[in-house]
Amino acid sequence: MRTDTSVTSWLYLSRVITGHGDRPKHQSAMDIIDPILGIAEKLYSLCGEVKANKKRCQRLAQRIKALEELVRAVKVKGLGQKPTLVKNVLCELKLTLENAQDVVKKYSCASYLKRILKAYDQGDDFVSLNERLNDAAQALSLALQLDQSDELLQESRETTRWREDEADRESDRLELQKLLLSLAEDTKESVDTVHEKVDSTEKDVKDIKAMLETLMKPSIFHQDIREIKPEELIYDVPKEPFIKNDNSEIFKGEYNKFTVAIKRYAYSRSTSLSQVRSIFKKEVDTMKRFESPNILRMFGICIQEEIGPNPNYLIVMEFCEKGSLREVLDSQRKLPWDRKARISLDAAQGLYRLHQSEEKFKVHGCINSSKFLVDAGYRVKLGGFELAKTETSLKRTNDSSRSSLCYSSPQQLESINHKYNKECEMYSFGIVLWEIATRKIPFRGCSHKEVYQRVCKDKHTEPLPEDCPKQLGELINDCRSYDSFQRPTAGVLVDKLRKVVEQLEVD
Repeated sequence: MRTDTSVTSWLYLSRVITGHGDRPKHQSAMDIIDPILGIAEKLYSLCGEVKANKKRCQRLAQRIKALEELVRAVKVKGLGQKPTLVKNVLCELKLTLENAQDVVKKYSCASYLKRILKAYDQGDDFVSLNERLNDAAQALSLALQLDQSDELLQESRETTRWREDEADRESDRLELQKLLLSLAEDTKESVDTVHEKVDSTEKDVKDIKAMLETLMKPSIFHQDIREIKPEELIYDVPKEPFIKNDNSEIFKGEYNKFTVAIKRYAYSRSTSLSQVRSIFKKEVDTMKRFESPNILRMFGICIQEEIGPNPNYLIVMEFCEKGSLREVLDSQRKLPWDRKARISLDAAQGLYRLHQSEEKFKVHGCINSSKFLVDAGYRVKLGGFELAKTETSLKRTNDSSRSSLCYSSPQQLESINHKYNKECEMYSFGIVLWEIATRKIPFRGCSHKEVYQRVCKDKHTEPLPEDCPKQLGELINDCRSYDSFQRPTAGVLVDKLRKVVEQLEVD
């Protein structure tokens, strides 16, 4: 039976789009509208001045223009039947637009070369910015009682939006490649000439060449998730796997010139070959919905020796050189606060990709610091849920346990029957943010009974370092709030963490 779309949307938007405990109490919604329109006007101007990521900036301006019309409609028609909700949506939209302004400004204020380098680093920020703008557009459309009930139309619009984004990404990549090739040619004549032209240093010239090499490689997002033929894989069997447990072992390998991690399962006699293929095909469609620079990329499944009595089942995924986030935190690597903040933002963007909308809503179910992977450039990616149904069909045992007790929310600790939801997951993520800030193990040495006493009875939160930036510390504590309604949503958290990152990188 299908539920009424408008009712479920309002229920969703009232808790997910808003920031729960972060609601402004004194500023009226009408007082927010004019600043929103002012920021939008500044963004149009900035988008016309950028030297890199032009297509994505232009697309961003178009979407802001459409949102501006909705905001003006609210100004004319009023706040409707849900004034508190509309006010919260407008507050969050203002914060998102401020973030967009900070991102775009980087492309027009720095020196020529550094602008390009920064544009490449920040290009993926458009993904979450566009998602946040889309959330705001849906909420305001509902507030104005515009027709949102045509699910096929909504799906078509979303598909179109993703196609536009992918085309823009590719166009910007080719344009940046062209610019870098031009700069690289100049280095053949004279490094001094390049210095004069782009106000650069010798290190910047090396950065140009390194970035150019990266751009020339095939894009990971152009690879379909599919069944991979055994001959397409190269990996180091019979060498030792770098990770091994009772159900599987993981090898480093190569697929289509990408370095990959290949998870090989012990054969489960309870699952037939046809069942595995059927489950995989259904799950591929789900995985495609969660493609993001901050979600561990899946390449597909491979079945070796399928004619024999004991086929080898392999899941092929992106390889992250630095291992899990927990391994990075346990290492001797230097992690200044600006890097910790950027790691936190990356991780939050991965979580937001799961939580971001009613249509795609999904909880991870087992958030902890070992579920986030870190690549060579310290980009953090959320893993541990990819092709979960396919994996379960291959395991000898069905391990569906949640995170360990130290990641469990007070509500879960108090009642074993408490339904696991996004608010529980945000608490778990707050513990991960605390780990990033402190590099420590949460509740280390505490028994289950002691964790329960501290969290549920004493309402204790483990302390943050004294030098933790104030705004970052406040966000971490909000996520770990005892009251689930006070915890921010993933979208709000992304907006606010981006502000923290901008501030720390400037400082």
